[in-house]
Amino acid sequence: MKRLHLICNAHLDPYWQWDWDEGAAAAISTFRTAADLCEEYGSFVFNHNEVILYRWIEEYEPSLFKRIQGLVKAGKWHIMGGWYLQPDCNMPSGESFVRQILLGKSYFMEKFGVEPTTAINFDPFGHTRGLAQILKKTGYDSYLFCRPDQTWTQLEDDDFIWVGFDGSEVAGHRVSSFYNAQLGKARAKVESWIESSGDREIGVVLWGVGNHGGGPSRQDIEALDALAEETGDREIFHSTPERFFRERAEASERPKHANDINPWGVGCYTSMVRVKQKHRQLENELYMTEKMAAAAAMQGLMAYPAEELKEAQRDLATAQFHDILPGSSIQPVEESALRLLYHGLELVSRVKTRALFALCSGQPRAIEGQTPVMVYNPHPYPVTGTFECEFQLADVLFEDQFTVPVILQDGQPIPCQVEKEHGNVSLDWRKRAVFHAELAPGQVTRFDSTFEVHKARPVSDVKPENGVITLKTDEIEVVINCATGLIDRYAVGGRDMLKASACLPVVMKDNQDPWGMEVRGFPEQAGEFTLMSPEESARFAAVDAGTLEPVRVIEDGAVRWVVETSFKYGDSCLLQTYRIPKRGTEMEVEIRVHWNEKDRMLKWAVPVNLAAMEYVGQHAFGVQKLPDNGDEAVAQRWVAVVSAEDDLALTCANDGTYGSDFTEGVFRMTLLRSPAYCAHPFLERPVVLQDRYTPRIDQGERLFHFWLNGGKRETRLALVDREAAAHNEKPYALSFFPCGEGELPKPAIMLDDDVVQMAALKQCESGAGYVVRLFEPTGTARTTTLSIPALGVTEKVRLGGFEVKTLVVDTGGSVRETDMLER
Repeated sequence: MKRLHLICNAHLDPYWQWDWDEGAAAAISTFRTAADLCEEYGSFVFNHNEVILYRWIEEYEPSLFKRIQGLVKAGKWHIMGGWYLQPDCNMPSGESFVRQILLGKSYFMEKFGVEPTTAINFDPFGHTRGLAQILKKTGYDSYLFCRPDQTWTQLEDDDFIWVGFDGSEVAGHRVSSFYNAQLGKARAKVESWIESSGDREIGVVLWGVGNHGGGPSRQDIEALDALAEETGDREIFHSTPERFFRERAEASERPKHANDINPWGVGCYTSMVRVKQKHRQLENELYMTEKMAAAAAMQGLMAYPAEELKEAQRDLATAQFHDILPGSSIQPVEESALRLLYHGLELVSRVKTRALFALCSGQPRAIEGQTPVMVYNPHPYPVTGTFECEFQLADVLFEDQFTVPVILQDGQPIPCQVEKEHGNVSLDWRKRAVFHAELAPGQVTRFDSTFEVHKARPVSDVKPENGVITLKTDEIEVVINCATGLIDRYAVGGRDMLKASACLPVVMKDNQDPWGMEVRGFPEQAGEFTLMSPEESARFAAVDAGTLEPVRVIEDGAVRWVVETSFKYGDSCLLQTYRIPKRGTEMEVEIRVHWNEKDRMLKWAVPVNLAAMEYVGQHAFGVQKLPDNGDEAVAQRWVAVVSAEDDLALTCANDGTYGSDFTEGVFRMTLLRSPAYCAHPFLERPVVLQDRYTPRIDQGERLFHFWLNGGKRETRLALVDREAAAHNEKPYALSFFPCGEGELPKPAIMLDDDVVQMAALKQCESGAGYVVRLFEPTGTARTTTLSIPALGVTEKVRLGGFEVKTLVVDTGGSVRETDMLER
């Protein structure tokens, strides 16, 4: 006989059109009603997920929490999903998905003694392929979701086997009838499913009033029980996700899906960019600080601050909620999310500084007249790049002079220059030193600054010739057009990687909907930013002179050239700053935009000079092929344009931008949108009221960073993951005068290959030993040697393409492989 599983849930967004306090109130009333009905109806089973809601019940109504514990033990209340909450399933890093599950499963095991084996994400707007491996290695065998439907993402069947980047497989099922049922209409929803999908031997229907909670009702339970009694050719019963998948596994073969499950709501890759950038920053700072704290703790230099870091982890997990991180909530939720993220950042900042001071143990006292600069590299490999640090001179100098830092490493001068400090105190007092160096892996690299006194601040002698500024080294040549402010040439080893007029800020037609739920992309251009006149440039910069060249070299030293360009469009202004290296091939572009447009999108267009191009980007523990037809794409720390024909690639790393598109040889990073808050299109109704002012998202000043690098295809794709990691989990530089006591710490951890990444180094959840999580980021199997000098560990580790391995290292130096839950 055919069988239909009814899974009652109460989808409850903890934040959306309401802030968290209303979410907590709705959770209490919903859970109380569900508990009443579980106790009243013998066959009824209620399903619910999301630790954040249970934590609220535990804190605010502990008596209800105890009732739920009893119902779970009796099999009347089913803990489903097992995550901290339902996050966005594209933008968090692979490590963040692991932590969502680790926070969730550990809580449910502690409080209820259960561990779900079916993951659920009913409401998120798409799903990275990287989830398949993560699910497999966190104890899941199946995945239940609703969005995107067949209109947006073609699956061969709603029942399928999901194949991850590394070949991991989990069962998947898309619930096309969605997760809710209106009050009193659950029976009608089930009857509709039977009519449209009645040929399925085993089916599933989700029901329960949702979004703002609600869940089951007496009339719906009784109507469904009556339907079950009346139906003779199909068994209909209250069930759980695990029960559905167990029965489904015994049925017919399922097709395999070896791809992501996208797109839907492509505007969400960009809406509320402040939240996205602070989310990325907390991700980076948290995982970097864990590495520093572990390095110090394993050598007895400080106690591992597990509770502080876990609190910051919960802040991060909450901010990843699928109506917070995608930017589809109301303005008060945006402010709430930023408070939450800043709270996490403050916690992490204090731990990070404590760890750095501990890791400076054994550093000798400073030589008289020198200023020490300590730089900690959290990565298990050397990092070569440009680093910056501000510090004070020994005393304020009122004389008409300019002191220049000279950075030494092991007593020898290295390439350095002084650049404008953050402050605006017109005294010879505070300095920003910029220097090029290589940092040793997993430890502090010490630099010392001596000083030279000059008559005035250094000024560049680079001038435009024939209307362009040409900046050339043995490795690259960059040509900036003074009439447009754009890059007309970026050549690596003599090979032009870009076409002319690159790095153009373009404005696209957009709408009021923050999800972008009715479109796949934003193809129609409304205009473009153009270079300001000298008079406009002076007004924008607020300088006293009446004119300021809109293209100008502002810094020039042994490390790099810095060129500013000023642009305008409509009611908006934009400052684009190019940082051109004097060593290496990586060009940084900083964009500071004062955005005041409505129903418009800001993109950054880069035309690439390659043949037969493919567009790819970083996803969670993998690399995803992205659309090449102009549809909006989502990626994480980097994207790349790759040409097998030319054997070249251009990579673009970022520190908080997720959306982009690519078509006809041009990739365009998506910087800003300006829709209304939580503006949901319905039928032909106006999206926002037309008789009043409606606030728009992301009005005001915003800041973006990109790093462009070109070269051989295989080399670029092998190096870009580590380069992007160094720009995100940035080595920590601080001027600090050590006391000279103690012993120099050993390097925390080292890898001997050029590719493998370390996603995590932290104390085990049990407090006994340390977790090392390694990841192969190119898709090619390889071996690396893991060394932990402080614990006497040297271990060869073999990884398949895109494979993630989790190792537990005890304090005695033994190493064992474990799952992502550290078991």
